[in-house]
Amino acid sequence: MAVKRRTIGIVYNEPVLTGHPFSEASLDVLSQVEALEIALGDIGFSSVRIPFTKDVGLFVQRVDEEGIGMIFNLCETVDEDPRFAGHPASVMELIGIPFSGSPSIALMITADKLLTKRLLKAEGIKTPKYRFYDKMTSFFPHTLNYPVIVKPRFQEASIGIDQDSLFADEDQLQKGLPEFYERFGPVLVEEYIEGREFNVSLLGYPSGRVLPVAEIDFSNFPECLYPIVGYRAKWDIESFEYHNTPRKFPERLPNDLMRKMERVALDCFSVFMLRDYGRIDIRVDSKGKIYVLEVNANPCLSPDAGFAAATDKAGMTYSDFIKDLLDFMTERAPKYVYQTPCLSR
Repeated sequence: MAVKRRTIGIVYNEPVLTGHPFSEASLDVLSQVEALEIALGDIGFSSVRIPFTKDVGLFVQRVDEEGIGMIFNLCETVDEDPRFAGHPASVMELIGIPFSGSPSIALMITADKLLTKRLLKAEGIKTPKYRFYDKMTSFFPHTLNYPVIVKPRFQEASIGIDQDSLFADEDQLQKGLPEFYERFGPVLVEEYIEGREFNVSLLGYPSGRVLPVAEIDFSNFPECLYPIVGYRAKWDIESFEYHNTPRKFPERLPNDLMRKMERVALDCFSVFMLRDYGRIDIRVDSKGKIYVLEVNANPCLSPDAGFAAATDKAGMTYSDFIKDLLDFMTERAPKYVYQTPCLSR
């Protein structure tokens, strides 16, 4: 088969540079783009940035003009709207361009916390009990155990999740819920699970393999703060939470707990139709029960983010990880063979 050398596209959601209330999370995609450009250049590939907006025709035109053969899909929103997280992948599927990461259906489902909850429940995968609130459906907060945490239905990057998202009792919830709805629209009210928090990253195609499991260390949190990884912990570099939620890789987790977490993560990878890479966020309570908090079909690919930390712990360089994604895309697009001397292992 002849070797075809074409440009790699890096497709991303163009962040709003001014006036965005969560600009730190919005701008993070640019650091991912820059890291990919460097890694692809080191491997021996040319790349081009292509922002994805609601002007789909312009995007398709750019892909054609640039001679794009494969795409790294970094889109988390479209024009800052997280409801459209899966739409860029849909367009790539329609025009037949192989791209990294999960297919559009997986991205659409996991971008919707309500659909994610319903699918987890339908598949018998334990997740915290919840109620949905949108002002139009019946809401029964008395059926939940408190404290509870309120999460926007559609936001990503922990937007809308912080200490003021937690409510100790029903009275506090009833007072605070209208404000959350005004800011974020429909929300999930979820029972807060006290316990340890783990990130289980998976890598592979057509099936995933579990990478070293990370745990969030909340040991420095005072009793007045709930130990959660909220927006401040991820993005506010001046906050207490940012500096006191380090990621660690436990060396000696009980074998039974490890097996259970791996099984749950693999089940989620399969049920939600994830592809190439993903991350499952888990809480383990004092009785050893495992609860899935989030299924992340498109985790951050920055070299200093959690997924890259897991690949590093597994003995891979960042370039190794990017090579793997290129290999996965090549398997799905046999008419294109992407080879350089650096790619052979």
